[in-house]
Amino acid sequence: MFLGTYAPKLDEKGRVILPAKFRDELSPGIVMTRGQENCLYVFTTREFEAFAEKIGQAPLTDKAARSYARMTLSGASAEMPDKQNRVTIPANLRSYAGLDRDLTVIGAGTRVEIWDSAAWDSYLAEQETSFANTSEEVIPGLI
Repeated sequence: MFLGTYAPKLDEKGRVILPAKFRDELSPGIVMTRGQENCLYVFTTREFEAFAEKIGQAPLTDKAARSYARMTLSGASAEMPDKQNRVTIPANLRSYAGLDRDLTVIGAGTRVEIWDSAAWDSYLAEQETSFANTSEEVIPGLI
């Protein structure tokens, strides 16, 4: 499970060093793709295969499902961390997420998310109050 928040830098070649706590699980290879709120989703290869299988189960007659599948799968890129635990973020994904030098990498359970630090700070400021004041069940059976 991926947990925590980290602040690595993007180097001049578009590479990021994976957080130490994530390396063992991500070292065999990853798949990164577009995520919601203009972040990037990073999955282990196995987790991405399960994710893609769920996407493939959506009805082809559903326009929103087709669009989601297209955006997710067409933006996906399989990457392999190098010996220094760096992974290259493809230019199209850096552009989608608006990534500059300062990044925020968060653990989100079964995936990792990569954010532009300013975008993450803005998102977090926007969401913290509503999260703290949540009084209804958001995820059935959780609380």
